Amino acid sequence: MGSHGYYLPRITITRRFRTHPFIFIPSSQPFSSDSTSTPNQNNPNQVEQVSSLQEVTLSTTNNQHSNPLEPWCLELVQKLRVLLQQGRTCAAESLIKSVILSKSPFSSPSDLIPLFSVHSPSLNHVFSKTLFMAFLDLKMTDDAIRLCTSMKKNGVVPAVGTLNFLFKLLMSSKEFKKTLDFFSELVESGIQPDRFMYGKAVEAAIKLGKMNKACHLVCCMKKKGINPTFFVYNVIISGFCKEKKMVDAQKIFDEMITKNMSPNLVTYNTIINGYCKAGKLDKAFSLKERMKLENLGPNLVTYNSLLSGLCKAREMEEAKKLLLEMETYGFAPDGFTYSILFDGYLRSGDGEASVVLFEEAVKKGVRINEYTFCILLNGLCKDGKTEKAEEILTKLMMNGLVPNEIIFNVLVDGYCRKGNIDGAISIIQRMENQGLTPNCITFNSLIHKFCEIKEMDKAEEWLRKMIEREVCPSIETYNTLLDGYGRMHLFDRCFQVLEEMESKGIKPNVVSYGTLINCLCKVGRFIEAEAVFADMDGKGVFPNAQIYNMLIDCNCTSGKMQDAFKTFDEMIDRDITPTLATYNSLINGLCKKGRMIEAEELANQITNSGLTPDVITYNSLISGYCSSGNPQKGLELYETMKKQGINPTLKTYHLLISGCSKVGLDTMEKLFNEMLHTDLAPERVVYKELIFCYVENGDVQRAFVLYNKMIVEGVLLDKITYNSLILGCSRGGKVTEVRKLVEDMKARGLTPKTDTYNILVKGFCEFGDYSEAHAWYKEMSEKKFLLNSSVCNQLIDGLKREGRFREARLILSETDVKGLNV
Repeated sequence: MGSHGYYLPRITITRRFRTHPFIFIPSSQPFSSDSTSTPNQNNPNQVEQVSSLQEVTLSTTNNQHSNPLEPWCLELVQKLRVLLQQGRTCAAESLIKSVILSKSPFSSPSDLIPLFSVHSPSLNHVFSKTLFMAFLDLKMTDDAIRLCTSMKKNGVVPAVGTLNFLFKLLMSSKEFKKTLDFFSELVESGIQPDRFMYGKAVEAAIKLGKMNKACHLVCCMKKKGINPTFFVYNVIISGFCKEKKMVDAQKIFDEMITKNMSPNLVTYNTIINGYCKAGKLDKAFSLKERMKLENLGPNLVTYNSLLSGLCKAREMEEAKKLLLEMETYGFAPDGFTYSILFDGYLRSGDGEASVVLFEEAVKKGVRINEYTFCILLNGLCKDGKTEKAEEILTKLMMNGLVPNEIIFNVLVDGYCRKGNIDGAISIIQRMENQGLTPNCITFNSLIHKFCEIKEMDKAEEWLRKMIEREVCPSIETYNTLLDGYGRMHLFDRCFQVLEEMESKGIKPNVVSYGTLINCLCKVGRFIEAEAVFADMDGKGVFPNAQIYNMLIDCNCTSGKMQDAFKTFDEMIDRDITPTLATYNSLINGLCKKGRMIEAEELANQITNSGLTPDVITYNSLISGYCSSGNPQKGLELYETMKKQGINPTLKTYHLLISGCSKVGLDTMEKLFNEMLHTDLAPERVVYKELIFCYVENGDVQRAFVLYNKMIVEGVLLDKITYNSLILGCSRGGKVTEVRKLVEDMKARGLTPKTDTYNILVKGFCEFGDYSEAHAWYKEMSEKKFLLNSSVCNQLIDGLKREGRFREARLILSETDVKGLNV
């Protein structure tokens, strides 16, 4: 039988930190095995084993030098070949894993592959699959993916079960993007994923916040005839719940039922929690009752979700009843339950009740862990009762509690929130007296407070102290500084902070870039904002919906609607789901341009996307219709929003009162009275709008009623309010009232200027008192204010009619000198 030649392709092997491009094994030397098993030489499909390796050389790229390869490296290759030829893949896998873990003699596990690229394809395939399993056992997902890609090119595909295990590893490692990319790679190469793979891909998409992608994958499953599992349905429902798209979550829930897939406890708990977080407690409690009808009893998770919903809604009496029901059914409140209740009482402004509840829990022997205790302390601190929180801590320390850094950090943050920096520093000293070291979170609280009050020198000083104490600043530290400098418009320093971050090996994240983009957009520096966005994208930081919203809103505010929609389209193309804020910015921009049909169409898209329009949406539409001369449509929208349970704001009423000024006083008064029946206190903008409308309609008496009400309620009077009242009084020839208003105006520091004097002259001209009009004209001339041409003509014509030609000519000559064209 003739000998076979084995020529291995170019590879890289590490030997004592030296790299050799390839191995050459002479064909004259066959492999042999020390195994008792002898290959069947009559079988042409079985690869010959090499009996010995007497001459092997390592050559450089130019083949000018050669060195012998260590015998132990060749023995390793020989052993692997023999084990695979004998079908002992488990032993081969164990040997491969030991080689990988030892990182010798190969710099990379993949360097083993070319050694088996010989005449027998079957041996190469077996080795690749064995190596793939070794990668999975060692959780080397990147190497496994690369090997799988290489195997597919050679027509070898790992078994479905093996691929499923890889997907499981990727998800457990939170490698969500890699999971989706690998799934797409498999589909593109013609491999048919099974239910498990689809489930993991759907879960990965949802973890990345790509609900559109997740829904697309579910549609693909159905088209391929693969029915979604309970897991897929539950994950999709969870995704919609996280985005508060409860209409879509309910649709999926209902679809499960139509497919005779009875929702399980996980399903119910997920959607109940979603409704609670969305504030739709009626729906949540309805589902709880439905569970009972289906003999599926609520558990502690169910009750905690419902309690959380009630506490967030500040329905503490209902929460007490539910707690009693929960205990009746044998579910003892745990630490998490108490943390929910603490939060509820604190939200309701009843810090004392939370303290009483805490003491009751301790008496009952409930184990209050540090997390729950921190909820209580944090709630008290947020409620401004930091001293009370410190008092409770002191009592518990006297009873043997050993506080940790987290508890002290809560108090430091509490004092910072309250603006008591000295108190925060005293807690840090107390913390150190307990033998605890202030950490990054401790320093971040102080740095954040200094940035908030724009004392950036102090913030930098505490940053230096932090570094001196060998506490490494975190990305949050730098993001806080970026926000502080950004709000002060010190953008050069912001860019320096970004450079400092990168020099210290801290990669700016989406918050870093988002903070800077937001500050730039707010001051209209859109070109720089776009440059930061491009830099962010170029460095592999994936922009989120909030960053796109900033860019869209900036374009809309600047009236660049084409650019805004271009950014919106890019957002969609990148599978980033638009939020309500996205739609609101676009709708507001369209309304300002008077493009109401497009604005209405976009508003309809909000509902179609599973979102619910809010008061901002309606205010934009009302503003658009009122500005475009269609206040009736604005009133219709006002009624619609009330029916949908959306409470109008002061802005809503101001827009409507302003827009309905030409509709009639009855409509305006009705709106004003409805506003008074809410908890909204009228502001200056509403009062001055009403006063102006009363004056325009000739009802000066009612205008003064509101004026006096403003004074009584301490509402700050402005020049526009005075101008309206002056116009009304001057039109009625009320000289005394006018002079009193002007004096009152001056007393409040509101100096009459061109607009006020023009109103005075115009008002008395319209009344026919040209002497008084002329007197005000003389005063404004002395103060170097210019009368506008139309009012000037009125005054001149009136004086001429009264035969006062000298004064008329004098005004005419003065206006000629001043360049006024009359």
